[in-house]
Amino acid sequence: MSTFFKKGTRTVAAGRKFAYYKNLSAAQKRIYDQSDSIPSVKLPGPERFFPYIKALQSGLASENRARTQEVAQKLISALAMALGVPAVRIKVLERRPSRTWGEMHGLYELAERGGHALLTVWMRTAKRRQTVAFRTFLRTIIHEFMHHLDYTLLRLKESYHTEGFYKRESSLVKGLLGEAA
Repeated sequence: MSTFFKKGTRTVAAGRKFAYYKNLSAAQKRIYDQSDSIPSVKLPGPERFFPYIKALQSGLASENRARTQEVAQKLISALAMALGVPAVRIKVLERRPSRTWGEMHGLYELAERGGHALLTVWMRTAKRRQTVAFRTFLRTIIHEFMHHLDYTLLRLKESYHTEGFYKRESSLVKGLLGEAA
């Protein structure tokens, strides 16, 4: 699953379904509806993640890719352990790829035989090469991790961008930032 943003990509069609819903098969619509019905992920003991969040913010602010990746890996590993899901690797790269469709923010790749799933995120914008704002960076990491949770925690056969998906992402980000859900 890749995450890229182009103006207008999060518009919701009538009935709170995203526009692509009409093109799904009946089986895919069942998976979509199941995903859409789950609004949050319970984060046990969110305060234990605050040091990781602070270190990630510091690593990103220092513009040190290796340090940012190291801290992001510690955060993702701690989240996976706390939620009881398989480990996942994270790779932080310098500059977002872009094409006519927009900029890619993140990418989730399923685990291959015996390996770990992989999250890839970029720490700089494509055009201006500026360091991504911390909240945007964290949200992108959690967005890609949410795909991992869809497959491993919720046991969905596909991980669709549904309103429920975005609500789960938001609930996890708010928990990690110590904000009221």
